[in-house]
Amino acid sequence: MRVRLLLFFTFSISLWLTAFSSSVHVVNADGFIEPTTTPTPPRPRVVVTTPTPIPSATVNASPTPTPAKQVQTLASLQTKIRGRMLSANVARGRLGIKILSLNSGKVIFENDPEKYFTPASNMKNFTVAAALERLGPNFRFETKAFASALPDSTGTINGDLRIFGGGDVSVSTAFYYGDYYKGVDALVDELVKAGVKKINGGLVGDLSYFSGGEIPETWEWDDLQWYYGAGISALPINDNAVDVRISPAKPGQPCDVRILPRASVFTVNNTCTTGGSSSSLTVTKRLNRNILDIGGQMPSGMTPWNGSVAVTQPADLFLALLKERLIARGISVSGDVRLLPPAVTTPPTQTLIATLQSPPFGVVAAKTMKPSQNMYTETILWTLGEEKRRKDGATVSGSSSAVGLAVVKDFLTKDVGIPKDSVVQHDGSGMSRHDLVTPSAVAALYVYMAKTSKNAQVWRDSLAVGGVDGTLKRRFAGTLVSGNFRGKTGTLDQVSALSGYVRTAGGEELVLSILVNNVPSPSERISLIDDIVVALANFDGKVDDQ
Repeated sequence: MRVRLLLFFTFSISLWLTAFSSSVHVVNADGFIEPTTTPTPPRPRVVVTTPTPIPSATVNASPTPTPAKQVQTLASLQTKIRGRMLSANVARGRLGIKILSLNSGKVIFENDPEKYFTPASNMKNFTVAAALERLGPNFRFETKAFASALPDSTGTINGDLRIFGGGDVSVSTAFYYGDYYKGVDALVDELVKAGVKKINGGLVGDLSYFSGGEIPETWEWDDLQWYYGAGISALPINDNAVDVRISPAKPGQPCDVRILPRASVFTVNNTCTTGGSSSSLTVTKRLNRNILDIGGQMPSGMTPWNGSVAVTQPADLFLALLKERLIARGISVSGDVRLLPPAVTTPPTQTLIATLQSPPFGVVAAKTMKPSQNMYTETILWTLGEEKRRKDGATVSGSSSAVGLAVVKDFLTKDVGIPKDSVVQHDGSGMSRHDLVTPSAVAALYVYMAKTSKNAQVWRDSLAVGGVDGTLKRRFAGTLVSGNFRGKTGTLDQVSALSGYVRTAGGEELVLSILVNNVPSPSERISLIDDIVVALANFDGKVDDQ
C-alpha cells in the first residue's frame, strides 16, 4: 500500500512539473518573449502588461524620427488672408488688395485691384515719387533776399529788403530739432555773411513763386484749423502752424493760454476759466483768420492741453520772426513788415543779397513721407508745377497746383505705365475726399520705384519703417514685420491704407497695397491690415516656385 501511494505521489509531481515548465516564458534582453524548458520554482503570479525594453550593448536601436516642419503653401496663405477679410467687424466695408512678388511680378493675392478706393495719405506716394523723378533727389528749395543795391561800406541796405519765397519747407522745427527760430536764423546767417548790418527800410515778402489759393479747393473746412490742414505759402515757417498750450490757473481765474513761438499775428479771445470737476475746454480757430477763441473751463490741477493750430497767411509770421531775429543779431530794421500785393508778379530788377537753400530733396522727401506731412506734400506738388512752368515758359497755364497735377499724371502714364484713369488726383497729400486710386496703380508705382527708378534707394529711405519710425513707429512691435516693412500709411475718417515692401520668412520681397474704405472703427481697419502684413512676413514658403 505504501509503495502504491509513493508511486502515485511521484507520478503526480512529475506531471505538475511538466505542465509548469510548458507555461512559463522569459523576457530576453531585446524585449522579446521566448519559451524556456528549464523548470522554474513556484512563485506568486505576476501579471506583466508591456515589458520595458532593455538597451542592448551589441544592437543599435533606430531613433524615433522628428516630424518635418510643415512649410506653408501659397494656397494656405491665400486662405488665411481671405478668411481675415471675412471677419464680421470689417465685412461690410470695402477692401482693395494687391500683393505681388517684386522679383517676378507674380500676383500673390488680390481683391478688387482695379476698383476705385479713397487713398488718404497713400496719395503722397504718387506726388513724392513724381518729384524724385522730375526734380531729382538733389533739388533744393531756395529763399532769396533782394535789395536795390549791395550793402554799402557800413553794411547798410538803403531801402527795403525783399524776401522772395521758394516754398522752402525746411525753415521748420522739423529740420532743427524742435527749435522755433533756427530756420529763420539760417537766413539771418546768410545775410550776415553778405555783410548786412543795417536795413534802412522794411522787410517785404514776395510770394509770387506760387499761384493759386492758400488752401486746396477740395479740402474740408473742419480740417483747416489744425496743423494737418495748414495752407501753402511760398514763405512757409514751422510747418505753417503754432503750438498752443492751455493750462488751468488758480480757481476762478482765467486759464493760461500760450502760443509758441510768440506770434503777434494771432489774436486770442480767452473766456476759459479754472474750476469745476471736469473739463469743457473748447479751442476754435476762425476760418481764414488768425483768431483763437478759447472757452469753457478746466479743473484746477488738470494736465495742460497741447495742440498745434494752422496759421493763416504764414508769410506774415515768417517776416515777423525774421525781423525779431535780425534785431537780436544786432541788425537794425527801421521799417515794418508787409507782403507784396498778389497782382505784383514781376518785381523790379534788384540785386541778389543772399540765398538760403534747403537740404537736398531726398532729405525733404523723408521728412514728408515718414511723418505723412500734408503741407510739405502740397508744397512739393506746387513746386512741380512751377518748375515745369519755368522750364516750358508761357506754354504752361493754370495754378501751381493744376500744373503740378499734370506733371504727376504725365509721370504715372509715361514712366510708370499705369492707365491714366486709374488715379484721380485732386491734391498732393490725400486730404481731399475726392481722390481715388486703384490698388493696382499703387502697387505698380512701388514696383517701378524699386526696379526701374534710378532713385530707388532714396525712395526706400523716404518710407516709414515698421516698428521703427514715422507713422509706423508704434505698429508691428515684436513681429517679423518690425524693421522689415517699408511703406506709406494713410488715414481719414473711415479710411485706412498701407502700401510698401515686406520680405517674407522665405526670403522673398513682396509689394503690397491694402486700401480699407467704409469701416468706421480705426482700430478694426488697422488690425485687419496689420494681420495681413504679419501673415506675409511669416510666410516661409516660396511664392515664385508655386
